[in-house]
Amino acid sequence: MSRWRLRLLPLPPEDKPSNLTQLSGRLLERGALRRTPAGIPVLEFTLAHGSTQVEADSERKVECEMACVAMGRPAQVLLAAGVGDGIRVTGFLAARSLKRRSPILHVNTVEFVEGTENGIQAQEQDQR
Repeated sequence: MSRWRLRLLPLPPEDKPSNLTQLSGRLLERGALRRTPAGIPVLEFTLAHGSTQVEADSERKVECEMACVAMGRPAQVLLAAGVGDGIRVTGFLAARSLKRRSPILHVNTVEFVEGTENGIQAQEQDQR
């Protein structure tokens, strides 16, 4: 009878762990814009996602709500979005706080995915 041992090897220094998330959906809730003590705009919101994914060679309907936070320019761009608007966000996952370990998506980029009305709103905001 042979024994197998599992040995974890450290990652080489040039291979950093990956933490990149892209999610599309509809804006479900949006909090009020606030600012950090340094004056950086912060906006918390919830994104409702729905799609069909393939898992174990079978299609599966996926629905979830993701807590998100945007800081700086993405927070300002999101002010142009209304509840129900379609958006695509990219960012990274982190724990909500030291005490609350549930994940929150920290948004680095925001893209409006439906129609031109929202795109025009975001463009107009960029020109201000």
